[in-house]
Amino acid sequence: MPEELQELHENAEEGAHQRSLAPVTVTMAILAVLVAAVGLMGHRSHTEEVLNQNRATDQWTYYQAKEIRLRNYEMFLDMLAVLPVQRGPDVSALTTKYATDVQRYRGEQQAIEADAHNFENEVAIQARRANRFDLGEVMLEAALVICSITLLTKKRMFWILGTALGMLGVVIGAAGFFVR
Repeated sequence: MPEELQELHENAEEGAHQRSLAPVTVTMAILAVLVAAVGLMGHRSHTEEVLNQNRATDQWTYYQAKEIRLRNYEMFLDMLAVLPVQRGPDVSALTTKYATDVQRYRGEQQAIEADAHNFENEVAIQARRANRFDLGEVMLEAALVICSITLLTKKRMFWILGTALGMLGVVIGAAGFFVR
């Protein structure tokens, strides 16, 4: 970023000497601000993407922990059913307790799985959003470079092309806000 600011400063000095280039330097300054803004939004979207991926991974780990406990309880119930144990109220209460726990863990797993899938969906949304911001940033950077060619060549065609490309970059970057 410091190199871009130095370049903008040099371009502004060039534009001050030639008044016909003033709109070009203003356009370049605006494009530089837009590059920074769209770049920031892209970085934030990538950060949200990573955070949601971590949340989804945590949920799946939690799901696995519940699955292990569920399978242990089911195995204990199976063992109670096949091993010769003295039947009595204690064994019946224990069987009921573990059967209830098995059902509870199955219900909890469904909620955990739903949360994990929600986080995964959010990862996909943030990835699409970040892609829009990244493409918008690239377009704006290209527009900035093309506009700067105007200062070297004194041909307005580059300024018009850079401005058009910049507008396209703004539209693409703004589309990132509407991704769902």
